Amino acid sequence: MRIKSLFLALLGLFFAAAAPAQVPAPPPPPADPENVLLLDLSTGGRVAIQLRPDVAPRHVERIKTLVRQNFYNGIIFHRVIEGFMAQTGDPTGTGEGGSTLPDLEAEFNPVPHLRGAVSMARTDDPNSANSQFFIMLTPRLTLDGKYTVFGRVIAGMAYVDAIERGEPPANPSRIVRASIQADNIPSPTPGEVIPGAPASLLPAPPAVALPPATAVEPPADDAPPAQDTPVGSEVDAPEADAPEPAPPQSTAPETAAPDAASEAQPEAGPQP
Repeated sequence: MRIKSLFLALLGLFFAAAAPAQVPAPPPPPADPENVLLLDLSTGGRVAIQLRPDVAPRHVERIKTLVRQNFYNGIIFHRVIEGFMAQTGDPTGTGEGGSTLPDLEAEFNPVPHLRGAVSMARTDDPNSANSQFFIMLTPRLTLDGKYTVFGRVIAGMAYVDAIERGEPPANPSRIVRASIQADNIPSPTPGEVIPGAPASLLPAPPAVALPPATAVEPPADDAPPAQDTPVGSEVDAPEADAPEPAPPQSTAPETAAPDAASEAQPEAGPQP
């Protein structure tokens, strides 16, 4: 009986040693302004994302290159799924576009897709990431090892949560300005008209100039009494710009079940 128990114990140790060990995610490096991405969103504020060149150097370099080319300025969030993620980075707004730079080879790493993680979208080809990326609204660990995480939100997540939902949204939120913290680019001022921004961030309507007052001559003794004349009607405030029409419907495939963990379709991003 003792021999049988010893054999089973040795067998268990063998299989435990043979099982692949899960590689822990390395801790983020110290904050470095050269590796902090700033996104000024039309939802009303600035989002700070710590980039991770230690785990995805080529993806981080691509993002920084495009940011410094002003590539992301004005681009919409074309695919935003409640309880999943918000995707952007396509200049066509359809989910099928990208930059003119060549696609990147995958840099899959052990950094998990937690809330606030920023990861690169791709097609069925693992080596097809280009310019589109997505920000996780909730954790989805089934994406780990299938998409390249290159950063995580460290400030301003409330502005990400406020991004308009839809595939595509009827009135999409957008990146007003993207910059690298080391470049010291100021955030948009209230004097800039930002489509989709709350009224508190829009410029005040221009003041209406009234005509100068003139003296009124007293009526003659035999003249009938003067009738009161209205000074004028109120001036309506200028109407806000009409929202831009929604982009064409994305060709993203039907959403799979949460545990299916299906691959991304042509620049359509991950599936919930």
